[in-house]
Amino acid sequence: MNHHFDAIVAGAGIVGAACAASLARAGMHVALVDRGGVGSETTSVGMGHIVVLDDSEAQFALTRYSQRLWQELAPTLAAEAEYEPLGTVWVAADDEELAEAERKSAYYNERGVPATVLSPSNLAEHEPNLRAGLAGGMFVPQDAIVNPPAVAMHLVTQALAHGAELLLGCKINALRRGEAVLDKGVRLTAPLLVNATCGWATDLNPGLPIRKRKGHLVLTERYPDLVRHQVAELGYLKSTQAAESDSVVFNVQPRPNGQILIGASRQYDNEDTGVDKRIVEALLKRAAQYIPALATKKMATTRVGFRAATPDKLPLIGPVPDDETLWLATGHEGLGITTSLGTAALIAAALTGHKLEIPIEPYLPARFDN
Repeated sequence: MNHHFDAIVAGAGIVGAACAASLARAGMHVALVDRGGVGSETTSVGMGHIVVLDDSEAQFALTRYSQRLWQELAPTLAAEAEYEPLGTVWVAADDEELAEAERKSAYYNERGVPATVLSPSNLAEHEPNLRAGLAGGMFVPQDAIVNPPAVAMHLVTQALAHGAELLLGCKINALRRGEAVLDKGVRLTAPLLVNATCGWATDLNPGLPIRKRKGHLVLTERYPDLVRHQVAELGYLKSTQAAESDSVVFNVQPRPNGQILIGASRQYDNEDTGVDKRIVEALLKRAAQYIPALATKKMATTRVGFRAATPDKLPLIGPVPDDETLWLATGHEGLGITTSLGTAALIAAALTGHKLEIPIEPYLPARFDN
């Protein structure tokens, strides 16, 4: 085994896989290291929603840029990647949320993202199984869904084709100063280290402004055509700005095999890997409030995962101020699938001197050192 590389990427989830592929394509000899398998942890419990969001200008810029990269990648993906541009239906339960749909639609269209405000009858045409009495909503047709672990494997395959080396089942105990220390004292060196370990980033680099956020997803049995698009309540956007309390919101996704993913939940300061039945019950109750038929459907399984959240809801992308060898690609919270490609492209461009398609400054870790 080689022990010296041009770059070492810690974490073979979708963000780390994207970083490894981008750096390898740029001509670097890359080692991609993970304690488990490719896409086996946080990536495996992601909803797989490729979505543009506008909580801030920086969030919009990164999600839109990433969505374009997904559109470029899509033709190369195999069937198992399950990429489908189904679009997102944002549901407005009342006049206040409908006003937000109108604002968002105008904002998106001004920036080149197609979006349409939906009347109650338009909403019913898009999603016939939503309950009656909703105020309307918004449809964003270019959003998509994808199978995240399959895409992570696709990106790893790309990296390997460009000379990268994949080291699985290798726990990294330290990542700093151009060195990755593995179990049994194995040491790998490189002038560039990338920490892409999501919620576990602070295990390698203590002190990062990251908190783990626990989330649950419920997967139903197969019910084709019950849900046609990614569907979420506009209150979902409010919950992303909510305080510390546990929360659940309506967010469902049809899978190509007819199953339905039901989310989403947020819990901070809870590192129990087990299923919280109270949260699951709340998720199912919330989903049935929007799609009553879900109340009678059978559930197949529940997934639990941990995401990395930052105080300003933007990821950490770029070098750590006190270690010129260490770069971060973490802190994406619930947008890691969407922004994986944009994150990798920014890092590769910054390191190779190529033009940055969007400014990297809003995501630099140094913003928290002021």
